[in-house]
Amino acid sequence: MAKNSKLDSNGYRKFGMLDKLGYAMGDMGCGFSFQLVATYMQLFYLQYIGVSAEHYAIIIVISKVFDAINDILIGNFVDSKRIGKKSKYMPWILLGAVTLIIFNVAIFFPVTSLSYLGKCLWCLGTYCLWSIAYTMVNVPYGSLHSVITDDPQERVSLSTFRSIGAALPAIVIMMVLPKIVYDKTENAAGETVEIFKGNSLLPVALVLSVVALVVLWGTTRLVVERVHRESDVKSTGFKAIMSAVKSYFTNRAMVGATIATVASVALFNSTMSLNNMVFQYFFKDPDKMAIAMVGSYAPMIVFMAIIGKLTAKHGKKKVIVSTMLVGAISGIVSIFVPITADFKGMLIYIVCLMGLNLGNAVFQISVWAIVADCIAVSYRKTGKSEEGSLYALYSFFRKLAQGIGQAVVSMGLVAIGFVEGDNAVQHEGFGDKVKILYFIVLAVGSLIAFLSMKFIYNIGKKEEYEFNDA
Repeated sequence: MAKNSKLDSNGYRKFGMLDKLGYAMGDMGCGFSFQLVATYMQLFYLQYIGVSAEHYAIIIVISKVFDAINDILIGNFVDSKRIGKKSKYMPWILLGAVTLIIFNVAIFFPVTSLSYLGKCLWCLGTYCLWSIAYTMVNVPYGSLHSVITDDPQERVSLSTFRSIGAALPAIVIMMVLPKIVYDKTENAAGETVEIFKGNSLLPVALVLSVVALVVLWGTTRLVVERVHRESDVKSTGFKAIMSAVKSYFTNRAMVGATIATVASVALFNSTMSLNNMVFQYFFKDPDKMAIAMVGSYAPMIVFMAIIGKLTAKHGKKKVIVSTMLVGAISGIVSIFVPITADFKGMLIYIVCLMGLNLGNAVFQISVWAIVADCIAVSYRKTGKSEEGSLYALYSFFRKLAQGIGQAVVSMGLVAIGFVEGDNAVQHEGFGDKVKILYFIVLAVGSLIAFLSMKFIYNIGKKEEYEFNDA
């Protein structure tokens, strides 16, 4: 009988474009929920519902403590409990996707008639429940990366396509939603200003949630799990959790990647609300916020086309560290660049963002392949197939970083005199202060990520292949 050239030696469909597209769809589905919450939840509760910046920061910190328990438990369940016969991860993804719709919508329910305490409790409760649903999708989805293929360069291609999948929702939310959620009006001082329409987010959340469900279903139909590792992870409970925690923190590469991730997510990805405010209060034209997408995503688009060749030649670490150094230097310089509140100033602002986002963009493209490499290192050292638990811990730190980022933004806004509430009038010079605050936050994030990847992360080009041959 002739050998089927479309199947690998284990009888699975060979790794190819269907896997890449399916994996991209997974982060697209997660992204339609995550990007909406990350970009507009803070604005929704501060500018529309009327929660104070100080109390919002407390809510976020409490929710992240809750996440610490939630992520680790769900990660262990994914490792030890199969809820489907044919797949370890797909049933978890579908179950989480259905639940995610409910709480994604609940977060943006217009609870303006509740008491102030009721508003705070609604914000905390819906965000915690959303976090559970998101974890039920994101942990098994992220764990898929290490079992679709064990080839380092195929993992880079998966990571690249995942970045494409993540970028599409961000582009839609940044380019389309400002036209829906902002409106020109006259404030109490008689000035024409851009007002945030919080009541418009409920139907937006419903539509995006349905889209997320459809594309996540697509992931379960297109991706193949090819790598099966023998493991002694068969139980849940404190002992199993502590085993995963030990594996995680004794893995130097994982620690280095985690610190860089926290800096990237907290001080880049979770601070987009500051960018919104720069266009709202400094440039006074949120409709042109889409132009800033050039600064945010141009470096990513360029490197998506060449990242595979660069990492194959130099290794992921060297490429990331080199570009992060450029980003850190650009960030420090950008703080002192004079920018005017006109179109010319907007172009200078975009150029500054391009330099700042260079290292972060390369890191975001490669990070999922890096995590898969770190998980392979852990399996080689311990012999335990703890993909779900290890990814859950990593996911927890990503979500903790989101909370840190939102808390930093909230405290930063307090420091520069932000006035909460619908149709509030900000003090003179607030726009310039929020622009400088944004650059400072991005510069600090660039520097921390660079130092961690340079001096802690220890998987070079040679080790990538050694660890993944085990």
